[in-house]
Amino acid sequence: MTQPSTTPRAVVIYSGGMDSLTVLHNALEAGFEVHALSFHYGQRHARELDAARRVCEQLNIAHQVIDIRAIHSLIGNSALTDSEREMPRADYAEDNMQDTVVPNRNMILLSLAIGHAVNTGARVCYYGAHGGDHAIYPDCRPEFVERMNDVAAIANYEPVEVRTPWLHADKSDILADGVRMGIDYAASWTCYIGDELACGECGSCRERLKAFQALGMTDPLPYRQRTPSATDSQTD
Repeated sequence: MTQPSTTPRAVVIYSGGMDSLTVLHNALEAGFEVHALSFHYGQRHARELDAARRVCEQLNIAHQVIDIRAIHSLIGNSALTDSEREMPRADYAEDNMQDTVVPNRNMILLSLAIGHAVNTGARVCYYGAHGGDHAIYPDCRPEFVERMNDVAAIANYEPVEVRTPWLHADKSDILADGVRMGIDYAASWTCYIGDELACGECGSCRERLKAFQALGMTDPLPYRQRTPSATDSQTD
């Protein structure tokens, strides 16, 4: 008779991007049996979701892509979900990046992930909020995580912890930990534009390139062009 696994379970919200790839490995390193959840909520492209599928297949991790595009008309007022809107191509700043905020996204995704955690017996739910997000994204700030933890503790018979390993760190800290864990970041996709090559101009690309620059490394992802702030300024 097969004995039930005693390995603790965790649900990881895994977009396929650089931050969530590192969070995924952090949960594995912590000894959890990981259940990865990716969400298709009507974002402009599915490159990240494709990257997530490939990584989970390679690591033999339980993975589901949840199609919640039916809510697009409710939260579509963002450059990330509306292809008719111009995507800001600049460094993250409050006056130009609010266009990339998807209303209430993390509360929605966390609610679904917490439900899945309860359903599968997981006591921890990870997502990739970090300190560099605080100025732009309200649902990545410490106050939000604290309140979500309060709610997750009472919303079901079994409490679930919302865990954000780099809530008070920046992207270069995430990258440093990922390098220590031996992560291949060529397996992730960060760009807001879903072209063949990463654009190198949107806020997400710029932030990623700066993290590699801070560690004196070259991002292995191919770019159409690299921003002047990046160490490697050549055009791929």
